[in-house]
Amino acid sequence: MTTAPKEGAVPRVVDRATFQAERDELLVREKAHTHEGDALAAARRRLPMVEVDPTITVVGEVGPVSLLEVFEGREQLVAYFHMWHDGHSASGQCEGCTFFNGQVRELAYLHSRDVTYATLCQGPYDVSVRYRDFMGWDVPWYSARDSADALLGDRPRSPAPLVCYLRRDGRVFETYWTTGRGLEAMDNTYGLLDLTVYGRREGWQDTPPGWPDARWAKGADPFRTDGRPIAQWPRVRAGRSDDLGFEGGVEADGRDGAAAGCSGCH
Repeated sequence: MTTAPKEGAVPRVVDRATFQAERDELLVREKAHTHEGDALAAARRRLPMVEVDPTITVVGEVGPVSLLEVFEGREQLVAYFHMWHDGHSASGQCEGCTFFNGQVRELAYLHSRDVTYATLCQGPYDVSVRYRDFMGWDVPWYSARDSADALLGDRPRSPAPLVCYLRRDGRVFETYWTTGRGLEAMDNTYGLLDLTVYGRREGWQDTPPGWPDARWAKGADPFRTDGRPIAQWPRVRAGRSDDLGFEGGVEADGRDGAAAGCSGCH
């Protein structure tokens, strides 16, 4: 019924019936996980909310606009506060934010539910929007450089939170926020990797003995290779300019931007 793998680095080989029986057993747990996720989402919908000043301004393509205008006339807003490393080149920008924010691409389904998605970057607009364009993203992009403190208030601070808002009759309310692994709601990559036999290839995950070594040891940065956020490499190889429009791209102490890191968002 079973065949031992030659190098002990793959699952055991079984017949289809044995495979399906174990798959069905796991499906019970997967369904329970899905139902618990539904219950958590229901609990989020029952959280209280806190009012936010709708006149707080961010900077967009047409200049300063109010938070209320960022909704684009829709009822709800999901805003990602993209981290920014001042004075650093594109290669030194936040790899975690690049990973998460870069996977929010198709907005039509959000819009069909009366939800707007926008990036509120914590860097200056004229420089950070060049980063957005280099990456080929087309999400609404604003600079919250001068307003992040007012928007985020006295919550436990995170470098790059995802925040949900609701508007009612000219008033704006914050209904939810998350950070860290909560940002995985923004991506599909990890969800797909978690379905594969070797998973995320990161040192923290639980893997059977003899599995291939993790490509990223526990505590290592899983979003950066060879001095850049991973998602930048296809753009560079395609010949896109990563010029952010300022001289240098290295901080005054001479360290490359990659040295700054941004472990707080993953």
